Amino acid sequence: MRKKRILLLSEGFGAGHTRAAHALAMLLKQNSSEIQTRVMELGAFQHPMVSSWIFTAYKKTVTSQPKLWGMLYRSQRQKSLNRFAKLALHRLFYSQTQEIIERFRPDLIVCTHPFPAVIVSRLKRAGLEMPLFTVITDYDGHGAWIDGQVDKYFVSTNEVKEQLIQKGVPLQRIEVTGIPVHPGFLRQYSKDEIREQYGLRAMPTVLMMGGGWGMLKNDDLLGRLAEWREHVQLIIVCGSNEKARQRLLEGPAFRHPNVHVLGFTQEIDKLMDVSDLLITKPGGITCTEGMAKGLPMLFYNPIPGQEEENCQYFTEQGIGQEITSLDTIDQWMEVLLTNYPELARRRRSIQHRFMSNPVDCSQAIMQYLQ
Repeated sequence: MRKKRILLLSEGFGAGHTRAAHALAMLLKQNSSEIQTRVMELGAFQHPMVSSWIFTAYKKTVTSQPKLWGMLYRSQRQKSLNRFAKLALHRLFYSQTQEIIERFRPDLIVCTHPFPAVIVSRLKRAGLEMPLFTVITDYDGHGAWIDGQVDKYFVSTNEVKEQLIQKGVPLQRIEVTGIPVHPGFLRQYSKDEIREQYGLRAMPTVLMMGGGWGMLKNDDLLGRLAEWREHVQLIIVCGSNEKARQRLLEGPAFRHPNVHVLGFTQEIDKLMDVSDLLITKPGGITCTEGMAKGLPMLFYNPIPGQEEENCQYFTEQGIGQEITSLDTIDQWMEVLLTNYPELARRRRSIQHRFMSNPVDCSQAIMQYLQ
């Protein structure tokens, strides 16, 4: 019997969308050996050089002109992409999508970014007979995700479900599943083994992420954190930002046994297990991964738009807090040092919240295929 084929389409505008696609692919394959998956950044596959240029331009816009990006995001929040924008995307960037689908012959297409969903929806209107599911990877139901050809939306929260209903999406097409995370974030690792692997101590530990998006340029924030290095262990993950990593390694404040400056790693799940607090940009996937590990979070300078919405949701839920001043850092360091039992209770509460969805994306897809 032929295996069921699932094509997962994403885009590289921030790593979170594709991380969600890979996580969902792994969860599906864990559920059944009769499923074959393919994850693809659709635009990058068709036009790698153009895709790289567009991503660079996007990154510069959201980091150097966040207010402009916020205005664009809010102006389109209630609307789907118009017909001209969809046509332009198809002609300029996604013209080979039909051939790619015919080559893979999937039984189902799942999109974790709005652009591929828009293109597949357009092909469906032109005659493509293919179930199309969309996984919304943020905590906001922006209009760009919505198209009448999408058969099912998997969303993070009941609030996002209500936002989609208000935008005209039928209730039966929406399922609250949470955002998929890599299976590593669903298991518990040995803290002793991780500490030995990374040369860490058994002491209050803060994990800081976000180097690729300019977070590590804030010397005031980093300096205030470093002031606590005698009492609090710091793990600073710079990602692919090698310049930031080298700059920190050259700073006297960060050449300390309790400060660990790392580059790119695929073991964030393990580092979260030995950490007590996460400082990060509020991307939808990173926040979900932190919640899966039960980590309280501090959010640095959320970009107007989806990060702002994510920050608001997690703050309202009592899972995170925006860093509004350096006093926020001091307050949380004091909690780490003086009220650790309360922090442990909070971690259990956060993890329970993550586990509260009755069904996840992979299970919902399996039910559909069966």
